[in-house]
Amino acid sequence: MIRKILDFRDVDWVLFGLAILIAAIGVAEIYSTTSHNPALASQYKRQIYWIILAGIVALVVSRVDYHIILEQLPWLYGLSIAALILLLVRGHSVAGVRRWISFGGVLTFQVSEFVKLVIILVVAALLADHRGKSVGWKDLVKLGILVGLPAALVALEPDLGTALTFFPIAAAGVLLAGIRGRQVLVIGLAGILMLPVAWHFARPYQRDRVMSFIHPKQDVRGASYQSTQSKIAIGSGGLWGKGVGNGTQSQLGFIPVSHADFIFAAFSEEQGFAGTLFVLMLYLALLLRLLDSAQMAGDRAGTLVLVGIAALLFFQIAVNVGMMIGLFPVTGIPLPLMSQGGSSVLSTFLGLGLAMSVRMRRLVY
Repeated sequence: MIRKILDFRDVDWVLFGLAILIAAIGVAEIYSTTSHNPALASQYKRQIYWIILAGIVALVVSRVDYHIILEQLPWLYGLSIAALILLLVRGHSVAGVRRWISFGGVLTFQVSEFVKLVIILVVAALLADHRGKSVGWKDLVKLGILVGLPAALVALEPDLGTALTFFPIAAAGVLLAGIRGRQVLVIGLAGILMLPVAWHFARPYQRDRVMSFIHPKQDVRGASYQSTQSKIAIGSGGLWGKGVGNGTQSQLGFIPVSHADFIFAAFSEEQGFAGTLFVLMLYLALLLRLLDSAQMAGDRAGTLVLVGIAALLFFQIAVNVGMMIGLFPVTGIPLPLMSQGGSSVLSTFLGLGLAMSVRMRRLVY
């Protein structure tokens, strides 16, 4: 039995290798942007430790039949809701934001990063047995409640960026299962009508980010500062970049948190268009590998799980890169695998481990 668990010959090494390569590039950039700062100089080492742990966890998860995990979904969903509620009551607060659960002050976990995976499983489980021509209103309402409840709790932390990542997962599942044009129209209209309500309950800094996106030149030293500096960094990188450790925008601190959410801007400044294109091609290869596995999945549940993982990663990549170049408002969505952050790396590798589990059992079901 132990020998079977430790047999990794059927692991999707292409997917795993792509993830490790992207993560390694992220570590190099974290080192480049933090080595000159004594307070942050050890961040790249912490990231390496998290990647090693996450890689091991991904390989172990790949050996677990994903159907067993789906069977435990009611417990996983209930635990997720309970954890999010506990987080709002007694979570670790940083600058008035409660996103982390602290264990003895040594380790902190961002709960919402792992809830994303539960949402993927929820969508897959709910739509897996659907055999109609399109998803019914009953299924859409049920899905809206199951996805909307944790999204609302995450938004209250507040973490609107992460809350928004739940909906592309649901949208991808619904599109795959089938949806009528009338349903799309009604949902779209309802979303538009909810915008004034969302604006009313938005926090001041969230409103400032939206307004700075609409009018980027009005407050370049205030609300538009982050977006402005990231665009300057990307543009100054040129074709080949300034070289490792030579990015003036990141080295001089003009780019905020250049080792985390804004790592793409720092990387583009140092590696230029050529390096940026290379990394984006790696992400593309990763997404295509997931979709290729989805086509070969042994059942509908496996297909929905893989499509959900691909949708989540694509949304995070698109939004993070988009906000760097001014296509989207600034949000707290990290660049998967590259941005510094243990919870983000671990949850991403957990998702990839789940994806490998589906691919390994493509001929079983």
